[in-house]
Amino acid sequence: MSHPLALAVLAALSLTGCSKSSGAEPDAAGPGSARRMALKPCRLDGVAAQTLCGTLEVFEDRAAAKGRKISLRVVVVPALASQPKEDPLFFLAGGPGQAASRTRILPALERIRRQRDIVFVDQRGTGDSHPLDCDAMNPSRTSLAERFEDREDADVIPQCRKGWDADERLYTTSIAMDDLDDVRAALGYRQVNLWGISYGTRAALVYMRQHPDRVRTAILDGVAPMGQYLPLYAARDGQRALDLLLEACAKDGVCAKAYPDLRARTEGLLARLEAAPAKVHLAHPRTGVPEDFTLTRRVFLSELFSLLYSPDVASLVPLMLDRATKDDWTSFVALSLGLTDEVARTTSRGMFMAVVCAEDAPFFTEEDAEREAKGTWFGSRMALDVKRACAKWPQANVPKSFREPVKSDIPTLLLSGELDPVTPPPWGEEAKRTLTHSLHVVVPGLGHNTVGADCARTLMAEVLTRGSVEGLTPDCGAGLKRPPFFTSFAGPVP
Repeated sequence: MSHPLALAVLAALSLTGCSKSSGAEPDAAGPGSARRMALKPCRLDGVAAQTLCGTLEVFEDRAAAKGRKISLRVVVVPALASQPKEDPLFFLAGGPGQAASRTRILPALERIRRQRDIVFVDQRGTGDSHPLDCDAMNPSRTSLAERFEDREDADVIPQCRKGWDADERLYTTSIAMDDLDDVRAALGYRQVNLWGISYGTRAALVYMRQHPDRVRTAILDGVAPMGQYLPLYAARDGQRALDLLLEACAKDGVCAKAYPDLRARTEGLLARLEAAPAKVHLAHPRTGVPEDFTLTRRVFLSELFSLLYSPDVASLVPLMLDRATKDDWTSFVALSLGLTDEVARTTSRGMFMAVVCAEDAPFFTEEDAEREAKGTWFGSRMALDVKRACAKWPQANVPKSFREPVKSDIPTLLLSGELDPVTPPPWGEEAKRTLTHSLHVVVPGLGHNTVGADCARTLMAEVLTRGSVEGLTPDCGAGLKRPPFFTSFAGPVP
């Protein structure tokens, strides 16, 4: 979800259109028909496919329909077919705060792109859509002392806000989904298919509620329903994923032999870090220059949480924990730095704050945070940090019904990874209860997001082809399982 992992890639930019209303435009009969947004060929880093880019101007204050306008970045990857389907696939990125146009997701959509355009819109506040970037909230990639500094976002938010030409109260999901409908209309599409990942599933659900007639099908991967408050349940859900990992290692003969009593030794490590932060001296993995830094329990656990998102990365966690219990922090630092660039390049921390301070933090208390984190290693700190940071954020308004479950009969495919630390399968089940034409599929052996599994990509393509979940099999990845654990940096034992 938001904290602290993300997807990644780049994009380009071009041209303008104009719109101030939502949902009131005349219908258009397919891609390119009645298109009001100028698009020009552009090149995206790492993408060989033909790509078109443009921008659409919208009022920052949509309700007032006057004042400052902001530009939304739009990227269209045209279908390969000479006569493509009229309904494209719109991708909604995670975070909150990830830029859709900078995600390395296109290769997973080749089957869909044969017949349909793929559309990426940087949500307001992200990417090249009037971003609320905050470098001070992103850890340094050069200094280990700064990278692993233990500080709260609340301490740096005022500094970042001074650099924004924006009313931060106007960067919520509901407003952004009306922006998205303006993009749909400006591109000339009568209906669209939605694919949301992580926070993007919340955005998709909101769009489905606000513009139901415009949605043909929806795919929600890593489901964050309206009853999930960020990051209230992160400690509980993260502990579940960590427990599954440690249990799998204990049941695996090779892992258990390589890392005996790993849970107990890790608990001992956490107790030592709680009593006194570790004083670490090692060479920076990138520069080779020896550095000193202090590592607290909180920072260690925050990094450990992020390593659970991907089972491939998590397969290195037992090795990392084993070495950390022996005061060898080399693998911990190397794994943590491997995630830093992805987060910093693709996530607008200001937009993250704009969403959670309006849509999440007001709906839970400090007592709720303590209750939900009880008995976990991660504790209540993540949720409490957000509450404290949001106390310094301007108060925004969201619709009174915003947190009510989204009720819809739109054909919806829900996908959950069995090992997901932040949107585990029970959240998909919660969303499914009020989606009357839906199918929930849990993919074994996968973590946060399932698009890496061929069977999930097949289901996605089939629901778009059928326009329905009827007849789709709920079985996916029966042969999939957690990747084998590494017993050295050379890899797992065969």
